[in-house]
Amino acid sequence: MRSTNNKKSKKLWFKILLSVVLFLVVGSGAFAYSIYHKTKQTVANKITHPVSSIDTSVGKKKVKDQEPLNILLLGVDERENDVGRSDAMMVLSLNPKQDSMQLISIPRDTRTEIVGKGTQDKINHAYAFGGVDMSVNTVEQFLDIDLDYYVRLNMEGLTELVGAVGGVTVNNEIEFSSGGYDFPLGEIRLSQDETLNYVRMRKQDPNGDFGRNERQRKVIQGIIDKGASVGSVGKIDDIVQVLGNNMASNMDFDDMQNLLLNYRNTRKNITTYQMQGSGTKIDGIYYYLIDEEETAKVRDMITSK
Repeated sequence: MRSTNNKKSKKLWFKILLSVVLFLVVGSGAFAYSIYHKTKQTVANKITHPVSSIDTSVGKKKVKDQEPLNILLLGVDERENDVGRSDAMMVLSLNPKQDSMQLISIPRDTRTEIVGKGTQDKINHAYAFGGVDMSVNTVEQFLDIDLDYYVRLNMEGLTELVGAVGGVTVNNEIEFSSGGYDFPLGEIRLSQDETLNYVRMRKQDPNGDFGRNERQRKVIQGIIDKGASVGSVGKIDDIVQVLGNNMASNMDFDDMQNLLLNYRNTRKNITTYQMQGSGTKIDGIYYYLIDEEETAKVRDMITSK
């Protein structure tokens, strides 16, 4: 029952769902040895990709000492014969001492200096120009923060992941229909096909993109909750396979295990925020402008731990 516009409508949040759930499900106590071994091989052979812009030894020490961490989540649209660009950028901040998690969205059209390029451009173009390294350096300068890890996801794994965790539950605040599905008010359970239509709807929402982004974050939280409680070895195996085919990170298997052990309770207190600004056109190109007051506010949110 999918809309014919599905290809066009694959949006930023698809990839983010995969990245957030990674360290919450990998290493679960439900693993049989065979699954544990397969997961370790998948991470080593398919997922772990260090980058020069992040010194992983710093992150490893923070994880060992249970200090706050900042993780850059990149949702990337990579097509054949195209280097791709990041359709989504979020900073995930974890504080194990306060058992809290912050998920801060950076609008993809945000105008800022692209570090290493020396030009003002949309922040999501950093990936197209210089991959993960340029994205990391640009976000660090834009927010004046240090990033400890990154997670990059291709969008192809969305429906597979939602299916692997058995769907998600959200509290829907606007009644609407989209793609042949009805979404009533209140708590609803979303299948993988329903989730696609639930999140991408924008025209019926009086809050436009901001309303859509709020639904994205609801789905992210739903996957975090569902993924963290997965008790079936079969489901965990499915999740690992999806992640292996769609994810890259500078985390190795030990990093993921330590995150699970030391940071798993951070999901109990999740705060989400989208950076605020205003849209404008410069030389005929649309940009989203975020002032220093807003970036300072977000910086304080991230660093005041």
